[in-house]
Amino acid sequence: MAASPSTARALNDRLALRLLQQQGPLTAGQLKQLTGLSRPTVADLVERLGEAGLIAVAGEAKEQRRGPNAKLYGIVAGRAHLAALDVRTEGVAVVVSDLVGEVLAEAAAPITGDTGTGTAVDRAVELVERTAKEAGADRLHTVGIGAPGLIDPASGELRDSTGLPAWHRRLVAALQDRLPQARVSVENETNLAALAEQRYGAARDRDTFVLLWLGHGTGAAVILDGTLRRGASGGTGEIGFLPVPGTRGLPSATDCEGGFHSLVGSAAVAELAREYGVEAEREATSGAAGAVRTAAATSAGAPFLDALADRIAVGAASVVALLDPGCVVLGGEIGQAGGEPLASRVRDRLAALSPLPAEVRPSTLGGGAVLRGALLTARDRAQDELFGTPGH
Repeated sequence: MAASPSTARALNDRLALRLLQQQGPLTAGQLKQLTGLSRPTVADLVERLGEAGLIAVAGEAKEQRRGPNAKLYGIVAGRAHLAALDVRTEGVAVVVSDLVGEVLAEAAAPITGDTGTGTAVDRAVELVERTAKEAGADRLHTVGIGAPGLIDPASGELRDSTGLPAWHRRLVAALQDRLPQARVSVENETNLAALAEQRYGAARDRDTFVLLWLGHGTGAAVILDGTLRRGASGGTGEIGFLPVPGTRGLPSATDCEGGFHSLVGSAAVAELAREYGVEAEREATSGAAGAVRTAAATSAGAPFLDALADRIAVGAASVVALLDPGCVVLGGEIGQAGGEPLASRVRDRLAALSPLPAEVRPSTLGGGAVLRGALLTARDRAQDELFGTPGH
């Protein structure tokens, strides 16, 4: 059955907008070549999208030709403003961008464990509002939040967890209340990091891979055939609870102590570093990630990296045996700090533990991947809504 004229126009408009999103400003001739549409059809869609306020002339093509240069058309970046939050147990970071993802303002604020729930929520919401004002955003179209914990796949809400601060769950509702016109959504931090690594980082050439998050917490994100997998209850990747050898006990339903987290969480890595006499060289890189970065940069840190790779490989081998992802990215602050020296050691141990081949790559985004992923998903949601039915 042939598409109706209105449906065909919407599909053509969406195709053109996606090309402008991915490649930046293009001429009508370039749009014709990339879409395969006729010149009159491209002329119509350019006029239609311009009248809708979605695209505008962004300059002229620098071409060697007679007559005036062709006009370059680009997405109207100021059509919508977006915010992304990285919510941690110890604070929150915020970025505000335009519709094409250019960061206009960013800020962060610590929130300590003794801060009351109401005060913590107010502080986080005020940070978002202040950052939006600094960016010149009168209103926010979409807000994407990355947070630790499980996301209920049915409701899209952060599930209650005894291991997380109460203000995390209150924050989503508070932002929606203070920003009633914005679309506010929350996603697991490790899932967002994986999406960012796939779009911008270490997994750009992979449709199937697993991200192991190694930081304050421990987690994994699974992308199979280009799709993020969340599981029946939203718990795919809760690898911190995986029972593994080398710990002093077993995890429970409410505590991952005794699981894989006990081997590779930041506290465990810092303790391991002390055992091997490895310390961060600079105060600015203190803690587990700083020690790993120091060890990766010196031959004296090899024994510590060997021991850490032994631990990481235990969990990674389980993931590879179950999912056969072909690629494991070591993410989070510790994964990025270890770089190729740590990744190569884990790769060698996996080759000995599993008959299934698996590349092991260090993150190129590290702890910043969560914020990048939250901004990416906010931008995609906003563009899906704004670009979904142009011309109607």
